[in-house]
Amino acid sequence: MFVLIVGAGRVGSSVARSALAAGHEVSVLDEDPLSHERLDAGMETSWEDAGGLFTVGHAIEADALEEAGIERADIFIASTDGDNTNLTISQIAKRGYGVERVVARIMDPYRAAWYAEQGLETICPTKIAIEQFTTVVAG
Repeated sequence: MFVLIVGAGRVGSSVARSALAAGHEVSVLDEDPLSHERLDAGMETSWEDAGGLFTVGHAIEADALEEAGIERADIFIASTDGDNTNLTISQIAKRGYGVERVVARIMDPYRAAWYAEQGLETICPTKIAIEQFTTVVAG
């Protein structure tokens, strides 16, 4: 399976390393060339030597997405630090490139719920935190 992850922060890089370790082909796209260091962290070899791909570019640009391999992606994960970016690039992946499974990290629980109702698969860390804290308070 070919997995394309946009955003190589703490979340994106961790998911990328896990997917690569599980035997998937993984490509990561990030606008910051220094984010590559997170992909190498904790690995015995470099990200590329382990079989990973890394592209520097802006995910809103078709050239960057295509260089990262979006045209053959089975899964597209939008994990940048911006809800608007994640929503936009997820729709581009789904509608523009026909990626079968698209998942977007959305921090705003109301927006995440609304987009999920529209058919976009979302993960909302804020909602998860609220639920866990509420469980703690409820005892």
